[in-house]
This record gives sequence, C-alpha cells and structure tokens, in this order.
Amino acid sequence: MSTVSTRLLEIRTGVLSKNDQLAARLRERFQEAGVLALNFVSSPGSGKTALLERTLTELVRAGRRPAALVGDLATDNDARRLERSGALVRQIQTRDMCHLEAEMISAHLEAAGWNLAELDYLFIENVGNLVCPSGYDLGEQVRVVLLSVTEGEDKPVKYPVLFNSADVAIITKLDLAEACGIDLALMRRNIKEVRPGITIFETSARTGAGMDVWMAWLMARCVEG
Repeated sequence: MSTVSTRLLEIRTGVLSKNDQLAARLRERFQEAGVLALNFVSSPGSGKTALLERTLTELVRAGRRPAALVGDLATDNDARRLERSGALVRQIQTRDMCHLEAEMISAHLEAAGWNLAELDYLFIENVGNLVCPSGYDLGEQVRVVLLSVTEGEDKPVKYPVLFNSADVAIITKLDLAEACGIDLALMRRNIKEVRPGITIFETSARTGAGMDVWMAWLMARCVEG
C-alpha cells in the first residue's frame, strides 16, 4: 500500500472512530430518555418522505410524540411537508455531503432544544444514497432501509452493504407494483439473501396499504422501549 493510501486509510479510520464514539453516546441518551430512534436510509425517490409524512400524522393522531430530523443537501422542502403532521421537525442541510453523521445529529438536537424525555420517537431521514449512509452510525436503535417497487428486484444484491446493515426493510409504493410488473416474491428473497432474518413490511403511503402492520410494529417497539 502506498504512503498516500495508508494516510487516507488512517484518516478514514479516525473519522469513523470519532463518529462511532459520538453515536454510542447518542444511543445512550436515547435509551435513557426512552425515545426510539430510527434511521431511514434509501435511494433518492424511494418514498421516504411520503411514508414518514403518513407515519408522523398517524402517530400524532394516536397521541404519540414523534419528532423528525430530515437530511438533504439543500432546501427545507421535506421539513415543511412533515411539519404539517403536527410533529416536531428540523431540516439538516448537508450542502455537499451525501450522508448524515452523528455530529450533525447531536448538533441539531442541541439547536432544536427538544427534550428527548418528552418524545416517543425520533425519526432520522438520511440523505438519499445507497452507499455512503451505510458506514455511519447515528446512534439509532433501528436502521430502516426503504426500497420502492419502481427500483427493480435486484437493488438489494447490487447494494448489499446498505441492506446488510439494516434491521428493517420497507417495500414502498405498493400501489405501483402491478404497473411496474415487479416480482415481489423475488424482491423479498433478494432482501433476505443479503440480510437473513430481516423484518420486511410492504406499504403504500398513497393508498394506506400495509400501513396498519407497520404502525402496529412501531407502537409495539415503543412500548417495549
């Protein structure tokens, strides 16, 4: 390995070590406060914001206390959409970064001034990217990967690292499955090939299909702490 390559590896290792240490402290804070933190990762256009919009609305309606941190390179479009649910929402603009890091989560929680003990859920909508977010622990207890039916059945085997790091997979835009000619059974097999034992949900934020099962799982996880 060249000197330059060795130096880059040292820098990369140092950055991840610092991130992992901060993520561990965040996870302790979330657990002590009794808030369930979920990190949503996916490609751009998978339907993360639409699913979160419906999820937050239903949680608020059920008397739960959700909040969301929303990562994008620019604009606060997603935050303004999610705020209509009645949940606490804060936009994180990463400018030129293709993922969120633990330091960003810590800084924006501080700036928001939210009392974590008054929350039931903290949703983190990561930047749309199937590569970079997989390497950064944000202190979440649950990592959720979203995959829309418009992306094809083989996305999990093409990007195995992201799917392998997830605890839950949500197949989205189910209302478009027939029009896309998607083989849902093959999509599920490919997800489980790279992440055996993973919990899979199938949803449509537009029609509400599958949302009851997803919401029941969320409610149960919150009660379990």
